[in-house]
Amino acid sequence: MTYSPHTDADRVAMLEAIGVASVDDLFADIPESVRATRFDLPSPLTEQEVRAELSRLAGRNRIPEVSFLGAGAYRRLIPAVVDEVVGRAEFATAYTPYQPEVSQGTLQSIYEFQSLVCELTGMEVASASHYDGATATAEGALMACRLTGRHRVAVSRAVHPQVRRVLETYCSGPGVEVVEVPADLSETGSGLTDLAAVRSLVGDDVACLVVQEPNFFGLLEPMPELAAAAHAAGALVVTLVDPVSLALLEAPARYGADIVTAEGQQLGIPLAFGGPYLGLMAARMSAVRQLPGRLVGATRDAAGRRGYVLTLQAREQHIRREKAASNICTNQALCALAATAYLSAVGPEGLREAAERSTIQARHLVATLETAGIAARRFTAPYFSEVALRLADAGARHAELVDQGILAGLVLEPEYPELPDTLLLATTELTTDEDIRRLAAALGAAS
Repeated sequence: MTYSPHTDADRVAMLEAIGVASVDDLFADIPESVRATRFDLPSPLTEQEVRAELSRLAGRNRIPEVSFLGAGAYRRLIPAVVDEVVGRAEFATAYTPYQPEVSQGTLQSIYEFQSLVCELTGMEVASASHYDGATATAEGALMACRLTGRHRVAVSRAVHPQVRRVLETYCSGPGVEVVEVPADLSETGSGLTDLAAVRSLVGDDVACLVVQEPNFFGLLEPMPELAAAAHAAGALVVTLVDPVSLALLEAPARYGADIVTAEGQQLGIPLAFGGPYLGLMAARMSAVRQLPGRLVGATRDAAGRRGYVLTLQAREQHIRREKAASNICTNQALCALAATAYLSAVGPEGLREAAERSTIQARHLVATLETAGIAARRFTAPYFSEVALRLADAGARHAELVDQGILAGLVLEPEYPELPDTLLLATTELTTDEDIRRLAAALGAAS
């Protein structure tokens, strides 16, 4: 269709029809101080000049030579086949097609993604993905509210602080109250969710208990006991898990989780200054009608050929608003495809090797720093591949090491004022003995 802008006469006619004298009159209610006036844009550049400017800006990025930063996003070995698959033209879109049944390849990849999530978690049904682990967890909590008819959510203080903030934002809209369950962060404490507090705070008006496994400090929570305490009050259990840890730890379905969420970045998605990431969500089949997002199913056509369809889309764009489970309007199809390719490439044994190597290096890290008298574990509970360590002047030493190209994890005090001089350090299968030696030497020299 040929583009045909409105003429001056067209605009005059439209303004007369709505009873105003000028276009500016339409914005009369907006204070003049916040109106856009003119854009002070620089002069245009040639393609070569743009490339040079972008290269200059990219050169300002500082990539650490050694990194122990985790706290929800981790460096992992990504097999080359993952980029090969997601780079194919037919998949190179992060968006779900609006005529889905003609895109059988995309639907099949999502179906396989859902199947792998179910296999990892032991749950019965998985969604086609969410934006990230935080939004998936918040959606899981609201899903629990719909399932129970209750309007309070209990969340452990040992859940990632950013996930808790997203949860509070999500719950503020529908008026769901968020109650924080304390964790044992005392001196010589376990670092775990306070089980007695769960039994006290989770009553018959609480929809769910939100816990993380391993928790934000890398510690292994007593999940069967926490689930039993929540269920005793009629509440559901929403568990935010580390998907790589599931190669070694018990599947959430076995300890009583009702809704399982996860950040899927570790499954074949590189660190990219904050995203895009991938939210995983799985649940019991009895709750499938309240599962937010989309669900791809397998079927057969009239000729008996296998095919894939969007089976459930419980969002307000497709059904009546009052019947919608969520207004989540898309899924992370390309990131889900990356996770599918990653899990298919490494297989169960490869995922187990990555998990085992991560835990081994975490223990090597702790032993090295404790033996050298540099740091000591802050908590007593068993840990997976991330550990909180206490050392003198942690913040200053962390900043000093950054200048040396070493990222010594995360300083915990800004999020947890009761944890001064504490660093949260993560290891993965990419962490080498030389990385640990350099960290120990640098921290020792900075002491």
